[in-house]
Amino acid sequence: METVFELSEAHKSFGAVHALSSIDLQITKGERVALIGASGSGKTTLLRLLGAQLAPDRGDVRVLSCNPLGLGEGKLRELRSRLGYLPQDLGLVPNLRVLQNVAAGRCGRRSILGSLRDLILPAGGVRRRIYELLERVGIEEKIYDRVDTLSGGQQQRVAVARALFQEPAVLLADEPVSAVDPARARDVLELLTRLCEEEGLTLLVSMHQLDLAREFFPRLVGLKHGKVHFDGASSDLGSEALSALFQLGDKAPDS
Repeated sequence: METVFELSEAHKSFGAVHALSSIDLQITKGERVALIGASGSGKTTLLRLLGAQLAPDRGDVRVLSCNPLGLGEGKLRELRSRLGYLPQDLGLVPNLRVLQNVAAGRCGRRSILGSLRDLILPAGGVRRRIYELLERVGIEEKIYDRVDTLSGGQQQRVAVARALFQEPAVLLADEPVSAVDPARARDVLELLTRLCEEEGLTLLVSMHQLDLAREFFPRLVGLKHGKVHFDGASSDLGSEALSALFQLGDKAPDS
C-alpha cells in the first residue's frame, strides 16, 4: 500500500512546552484514522504537522512522499493544495457568498490572476463543479447565499465542499464534531466518511468522542501528553488503554 504519511522520532515544542515527543506513525492511502485523546494531548499539533503547516523541531516527516522541510515556497504550496484541511473554526469568509468560499479552495493551485477571477466571477465550469459539490453535501440551494446567513451545520458543509474542491489526496479534519450535539456529530462523520470513500481519499480526524471514533474509524491513534499511547484497531482499544488516555486530572501542553 502507498504510504501517505510517515513520521519518525518527530518532536515539536513551543518554547519550553513539549507538544509532541518521539512520534512514530505511518498512514497508508485510503485509511480512515481518528486521533483521539483528552484536550491538550497533542492532537491538533500532530494534525498540523501532517498537514505541512508546522515543521518538526527534530525527526523526519514525510507527507505524500515529500519532506516539507526540503521544499521551496512554490512546491510547499503545491503540496498543501493536495491536503484538504478543515480547521476547527472552519476558516470561512462570512461576508462572501457560498460560491466564493468554495472557490477559494483552489487558490493555492492557480495563478494569482486565476484565483482572483474564480473568486470574483467564477467561470461556468467552476460554477458547475461547485454546485455539484454543494449538491453532494446537501446545500446546493445555498450557493448564492452569504455564509453569515447560514446555520453552523450548513457552514460546516460549505467548508467540506471547499476542501473537496481542492481535489485533495487527503482530508484532515480538526475536531469537526467538538461543538455539536450527538445527532449532528453523527451526521457530520457520516458525511465525511461517505465522501472520502466515494473520492478514494485518506481521512484523518482529531476528536475526543471515543464512542463516535470507534463507530466511524477502523484505526485509532491515542495521544497523551504529546506521545502515542495506542495505535491499532478500534476494536482492540481496551479499558486499560482508555484509562491511560483519559485519566482525570491529567494536564498536557497542547490540544
